[in-house]
Amino acid sequence: MNKYESVVIINPNVDDGKLKELEKTFTDMINKDGKFEKVEELGKKKLAYKVKKNDEGIYIVFYFEANPTLIAELERNYRITDEIIKFIVIKVEE
Repeated sequence: MNKYESVVIINPNVDDGKLKELEKTFTDMINKDGKFEKVEELGKKKLAYKVKKNDEGIYIVFYFEANPTLIAELERNYRITDEIIKFIVIKVEE
């Protein structure tokens, strides 16, 4: 298994309840085929440029270990989740 970091930018209009629901959805998905380590909520930040008509976004970082096959599924789910406006998954070198 490899170590990964995933930064997700969520629409700033999402309420706290929906934010927690999204966090739980993705941590559960990671735990099915990997090992979730921690999540960091960085809060609402101004974006460098408009993304899907938003000037701001809520940043969340997931730290986890997983098999490479999970990454494609995770990114597919990020793409089809309406609340997510931008994301990136990075393999962390040790």
